[in-house]
Amino acid sequence: MNARTLAYHALLLIQERQIHPDSLLRSMFRRFNTMDKREKALATELVYGVLRWQGRLDWYIETLSKTPLRKIAPHVMVLLRLGLYQITFLTKIPAHAAVNETVKIARATQPKHIVSFVNGILRNAARRHPDWPFPDRKSDPLTYLAVLTSHPRWFVEKMMHHFSMEEVQKICEANNEVPGLTIRVNLLRAQPEMVAQWFRKRGAIVEQGRYLSTAMTIRNPSEDIGQTEPFIQGWIQIQDEASQLIPLMVNPLPGERLLDLCTGYGIKATQLAEIMKNKGQILAVDSASWKLEALMENVKRLGIEIISTRTEDVRSLNPEEVGLFDRVLLDAPCTGWGTIRRNPDIKWKTHPRDPWRAGKQQYDLLDHAANFVKPGGTLTYATCTIFSEENEDIAQRFEEKWKWPRINPSDVIPHSEKLLEKYNLRTWPHRHGIDGFFGVTWAKPK
Repeated sequence: MNARTLAYHALLLIQERQIHPDSLLRSMFRRFNTMDKREKALATELVYGVLRWQGRLDWYIETLSKTPLRKIAPHVMVLLRLGLYQITFLTKIPAHAAVNETVKIARATQPKHIVSFVNGILRNAARRHPDWPFPDRKSDPLTYLAVLTSHPRWFVEKMMHHFSMEEVQKICEANNEVPGLTIRVNLLRAQPEMVAQWFRKRGAIVEQGRYLSTAMTIRNPSEDIGQTEPFIQGWIQIQDEASQLIPLMVNPLPGERLLDLCTGYGIKATQLAEIMKNKGQILAVDSASWKLEALMENVKRLGIEIISTRTEDVRSLNPEEVGLFDRVLLDAPCTGWGTIRRNPDIKWKTHPRDPWRAGKQQYDLLDHAANFVKPGGTLTYATCTIFSEENEDIAQRFEEKWKWPRINPSDVIPHSEKLLEKYNLRTWPHRHGIDGFFGVTWAKPK
């Protein structure tokens, strides 16, 4: 299977199911293991490029097609997006090659009239590009920004209630940037300089983290990070720098008892264990047993001994059964809009009401999490989203009920003058060059 055909099938699956592009591509590459490195790179570029620019690609289709978008079948839309992305974004691929290769996939998968439709749209696009009649910035700024930056119109409108048009454009443009692969050095097994030297000796570009000495971005690695010695030996963990700031806010001490709620794959739990110098107890709770299984495999790789797991819905967890904790972290399920750079499919899978819906669940989880904190202990709430309905609004509602004071994390967050707003951690891709995260810590009165 070549790169374009694999990308076509991957994009179809992503459109039909709740599946992460990275996980899907990795499984497909394992299945079709004869693909060379360049073909894998092209397939990855096509999948992520189409997802990143889907809004503008659909606008191109709408401009060229006499058939309304709502009447074009999903599999045909995928074909058109795939061809249009190559024509309009990939300068190293000749337009005629992009058309011909896409039409080949159409011939193999579609009836003749669809093949003719796809061929006609793509050839028309190749003739027209780059002279497109984009919406006017002055008369219709919402549509202009939505099309230009490939974002849902509802998102642009929502952001413009809080920011100037210039900043909204910067937010959207930052969301479209292709981030490097960021890792955390596991100080239980390695030091930053030895990790950096290992990758540099093999031709990779290593960039020090913007805010943390244990964070670094690896560009142009010679092989899949997951197959490298630093990963296999547990020297590193793949983790964005913004995510690495959350365990610092929890600020646990060696020997303490810690509860990590909605732990997922437990990436932050492993960092917490590292901060605790592998001394104490961490109970990681999640409703998905398969995620906890992956966590425990990771725990073994990283040399961690203090994490245990429990498969349960957080809201049914009983403090009389599991006890109270010195530190509680709720890494709440959220819309994920702070991670759009890495997960561009979220743009097209989020409903305008989803931030509000997520907020309702987040408050219920946070309200329950407070029951597990010892007197004098702390509770940290974190998300990887940028919407106030999931962040500041939840924190304010919690404080109105519980009356717990916030902790100023400036002593444990490097460059806190840049990253904190009113004792909240608040990071933005367009301002800080890292994912968009929110975090706040409260102290339970003694």
